[in-house]
Amino acid sequence: MKIILLPPNIIISDNLFYKRIISDLLVFTLLLCMSGCGDKSNSNPGDFSKTVELLNVSYDPTRELYQEINPLFIHHWQSEHSDKVVIKMSHGGAGKQARSVMDGLEADVVTLALEYDLNAIARKGLMSEDWRKRLSDDSAPYTSTIVFLVRTGNPKNISDWDDLIRDDIKVITPNPKTSGGARWNYLAGWAYARQKWGSDDKAREYLGKLFRNVPVLDSGARGSTNTFVERGIGDVFLAWENEALLAARELGKGKFEIIYPSVSILAEPPVAVVDANCLKHNTCDAAKAYLSFLYTEKIQEIAAKHNFRPRSKKVLSRYSDKFKEIKMVTVDEVAGGWDNAQQRHFADGGEFDRIYAAEENH
Repeated sequence: MKIILLPPNIIISDNLFYKRIISDLLVFTLLLCMSGCGDKSNSNPGDFSKTVELLNVSYDPTRELYQEINPLFIHHWQSEHSDKVVIKMSHGGAGKQARSVMDGLEADVVTLALEYDLNAIARKGLMSEDWRKRLSDDSAPYTSTIVFLVRTGNPKNISDWDDLIRDDIKVITPNPKTSGGARWNYLAGWAYARQKWGSDDKAREYLGKLFRNVPVLDSGARGSTNTFVERGIGDVFLAWENEALLAARELGKGKFEIIYPSVSILAEPPVAVVDANCLKHNTCDAAKAYLSFLYTEKIQEIAAKHNFRPRSKKVLSRYSDKFKEIKMVTVDEVAGGWDNAQQRHFADGGEFDRIYAAEENH
């Protein structure tokens, strides 16, 4: 069994990642033994008929999730097939990762943050445009939402989106041009402003004030986590719920707490097989099985453990103490779907570019 971690396609600090390396190595050692001791899987390299190598191109916050999933899939596959499996990972800002695939990075599967990014890959001719229909829940095996991470005691008394535009607040969020998580942040803020003040003009004004309070725009969610947690910059971090839980409960235990705003957005990170590449590599059967494996109860449990909301209602019910109920809007309700959201808000010259340029000149 072999796991290879590729360096991310963007330069970010991995301080948080290395803080977990010891515990992760212990888990890895146990799984290594499990895959090679006392079962019917092929443990002698000479017994394998061939090697199947999968490249999973993913986004920033899934590093630890797939680090645990991959050895389990390898064990599962090799117990039923004569093929050896090697899984490579590439992580970075979701938008940059999608562009890398379109520019030639030969991913067998993509596990990214946004439906739009997968649609763009499909339009490039690399996979079927009906990719959503291939797996349950529109091919999104887990979900998340956007929350606020603040320092212990909530010294700035931040409780909802309108607090983020106060003059005394510094907000940490990644760049929506490169980060999928940042686009969810932006749309959640837009939804709140539209709901509270009732017009697009007021939503633009709100987001302008919010980005005026952002001192650093990292290119990905993990970079922003490091900016807030490691570098101590900012009063509040707009974060994936899974990143916030990771920071509050594990990486900075006792140093942070999570604030759930009055409304947020349902984030549904999708997965898909990249048909053109898996056909070229002769890996399609393993790639399809790998993504289907994400829906098994065992992996749904692991998703919950790593702070993603599982799709399985049975598994989710066991984690009601972790995943707080919160009002969530959908991207369809906010922007008419991801293609419309991308074109209107995040394309070159779109709403975000105009808002950000206006604030830079403020």
